[in-house]
Amino acid sequence: MEQTEAAVSGALGAGVEGGDKTARKALKVVAAVDASEESLHALSWALDNVVRCHPDATLVVVHAQHAADHFAYPVAAHGIGTEGIVYAPSSAVESVRAAQEESSRRVVARALDICKERQVDATGAVVEGDAKEAIRQAVERMQAGLLVLGSRGLGAIKRAFLGSVSDYLIHHACCPVLVVRPRPTK
Repeated sequence: MEQTEAAVSGALGAGVEGGDKTARKALKVVAAVDASEESLHALSWALDNVVRCHPDATLVVVHAQHAADHFAYPVAAHGIGTEGIVYAPSSAVESVRAAQEESSRRVVARALDICKERQVDATGAVVEGDAKEAIRQAVERMQAGLLVLGSRGLGAIKRAFLGSVSDYLIHHACCPVLVVRPRPTK
């Protein structure tokens, strides 16, 4: 067991700076969260099992929100808008944007409260765009050493139709990705 823990610890904390083999680069963990219990469970698991083992680790909680300016509503009427699409007026877009920002603030605040309960300092960030690509870019920009995600446990058919953020990031993120499965149901 000790060998496994050392191997995992070494792999996550590896990053030799300069030529000094005793110096380690601090592990930067990015935990992607949304309003789901699965993502908060993944954050909690990472706090207990990764961050606790790396006292010098830094933690960033990231939430992705969709861009509000891409909302368009298809309509059945002919000759309205461009090819039957009516774009939302700017006041409606601003209302949607404000609601999304408030929702994002609540999600990040809830995640940071979980960190505070476990006495872990963390920072929060909201990124805008499609969750898959926005998180991938944020992880790259932050030079993360580990990305932690929750899994909603979609079946193969739902995952094929809806896509999976975790599947995408496993294949496209620039760092190791830890996907925490949901708690088993009783």
